[in-house]
Amino acid sequence: MRALRLFCLLPLLFILGACSHLKDTPAMNPGQTAHQFYHERKQVFTSDYLLFLPEGYAAGSAKRWPLILFLHGAGERGTNVWNVAKHGPPKLDTSATNFPFIVVSPQCPDGKLWSNDLLLALLDEITQKYAVDTHRVYLTGLSMGGFGAWNLGLSYPERFAAMAPICGGGELITPLLTLVYNNEHTPFLKTLPIWAFHGGKDPVVPVQESERLVDYLKAHGVSDVKLTIYPEAQHDSWTQTYANPELFRWFLEHARP
Repeated sequence: MRALRLFCLLPLLFILGACSHLKDTPAMNPGQTAHQFYHERKQVFTSDYLLFLPEGYAAGSAKRWPLILFLHGAGERGTNVWNVAKHGPPKLDTSATNFPFIVVSPQCPDGKLWSNDLLLALLDEITQKYAVDTHRVYLTGLSMGGFGAWNLGLSYPERFAAMAPICGGGELITPLLTLVYNNEHTPFLKTLPIWAFHGGKDPVVPVQESERLVDYLKAHGVSDVKLTIYPEAQHDSWTQTYANPELFRWFLEHARP
């Protein structure tokens, strides 16, 4: 009986031995060896930005204020940070509306695109230094900033209570969404309210860019997503969007638990 058991175990022992032998076998190239690389590198981020503090803001107060992170378009890149105020929330006459938001509007350098790492670092800096309600942080951007908003918001949905990308889109967005839907961000993305805007006759960023993103998100379980198309608008679909107080009321309706 003992001999029979040994005989039955022989194939298994042979397989295990073969696997062990294969693991320990050196590469076919006699000059090639195996190594492991480990390196820690510190990243340094810097950015100019405009900061708006609402009327009645007091740093020492217990009150916390909602925040809007605004990403400008390609035309406002450079070293003169006041160019950022050509469009969007930094251009609004906030004194006429008692605008209730802190607004941070960073400037992207010439020849660069929006960096998620830089934007998150800036957001961390602002929320630590100022009286920000971290449950009500909103994201918006236009054109290149619309692309940046889609990218940042879909990659880190847990950081935002709602987002409004304008005439943007998503390069390689399907691989991005596939990545997002297979990690810890998934539950937050499905509960991120999104209101996108686009001009129906946009010659710079086709309206299909926004349409395909909204359709993709709806098909993958994001229920609170909508798209407003201005039928006669060209690339500038941001002027009427930011001039509409309904957008800012919509922001305030949402908070991230």
